[in-house]
Amino acid sequence: MLSSLLESSGMGSIFVNLFYDMGFMNGSWQNYVMLLISFILMYLAIVKKFEPMLLLPIAFGMFLINLPGAEPTLWGTHPVDEVTGIVDTSYDAVQNKGLLWYLYFGVDKVIYPPLIFLGIGCMTDFGPLIANPKSMLIGAGAQLGIFIAFILAVLLGFSAAEAAAIAIIGGADGPTAIMVTSKLASDFIPMIAIAAYSYMALIPIIQKPIMRLMTTKKERTIKMKQLRQVSKVEKVLFPIIVTLVVGLILPSSVPLLGMLMLGNLFRESGVVERLSSQAQNGLMNTITIFLGVAVGCKAKGELFLQVQTLYIILLGLFAFICGTIGGLLVAKIMCKVTKGKINPLIGSAGVSAVPMAARISEDVGREYDPQNHLLMHAMGPNVAGVIGSAIAAGVLLACFGGYVNGTAVTAAVASIIV
Repeated sequence: MLSSLLESSGMGSIFVNLFYDMGFMNGSWQNYVMLLISFILMYLAIVKKFEPMLLLPIAFGMFLINLPGAEPTLWGTHPVDEVTGIVDTSYDAVQNKGLLWYLYFGVDKVIYPPLIFLGIGCMTDFGPLIANPKSMLIGAGAQLGIFIAFILAVLLGFSAAEAAAIAIIGGADGPTAIMVTSKLASDFIPMIAIAAYSYMALIPIIQKPIMRLMTTKKERTIKMKQLRQVSKVEKVLFPIIVTLVVGLILPSSVPLLGMLMLGNLFRESGVVERLSSQAQNGLMNTITIFLGVAVGCKAKGELFLQVQTLYIILLGLFAFICGTIGGLLVAKIMCKVTKGKINPLIGSAGVSAVPMAARISEDVGREYDPQNHLLMHAMGPNVAGVIGSAIAAGVLLACFGGYVNGTAVTAAVASIIV
């Protein structure tokens, strides 16, 4: 009787349609693998505390977009060409736009990374770098990994633009990596962002063995002289002068570097404390949430689960290792030139992971001499690495920004390397 009632009222077909519209009826194996990966990343963020501020929103964004059947409501629908049948997956073509599409607007239009740099500038003290300008050389040396990884990526068959996006992982700066990738290889954003923040979280594990391998016990125990006191005038002029000089030479680096220095000017001027507080707290926290969820929602199974993802992760790790080696090599050379006045351990801080990389220099130094404090000395190369990664990003964008996926420039670069 119940079946006849359902059939006569049409309710049976409604329940059938509802059943077939359920997510688990429409999911692919890629969806379920990505859900598992998102759970692992959430575990690492919550339990292991691996860069939780960004890794947790990224993981949850990945979780949301891979729920079977959720993409049309969370992101939107993709139009299909009536003649060719090709699905248009471009950002601007999406129809019936959902919440995640609007959150991703700040990534697609490169709004979020510069705003995060504004907050970083408000929290950064460039005093150690001003007191010891030579540490800028270490920050520059630590960008070595970017250019080595770029060459390897081209040799592995990536386009020049894609190789540049992958290589920027070596700068150990998440916002910079996201900005470069959004302009040069937007499909790689989830892989590169996850790799960049994962390696930043694993700095103690990655850097310490390299530091011990490349330095002698005698070098590790070198005590450096206390840095001079930096005046307020110097601190106020520094962000203005750096922006002027770098901006005139490399305008493509200004979006990141300019916001970094604006935030630092807020901090050092002492006349806009409310703006400085808002930029480094409320604004930065809000943008961090939007950025993380937006990046994670691009990690769809069919795009993420490819062989090239493994290449990207391995190349990113290699770039990070080479960046650490580059900083240490420059510091060792400076140690020789100054006849033992510079502890080479501060070279590992040349990567742009502030302040974690500087703390690692302090930790390793104190393992061999508990009275040896290297933190402030390491902060010079560390903040120099922030500037260096922004400049490196500007160089890559200036060189390859006009040739996204361009075969001509890729062939030219490959022929030069070979």
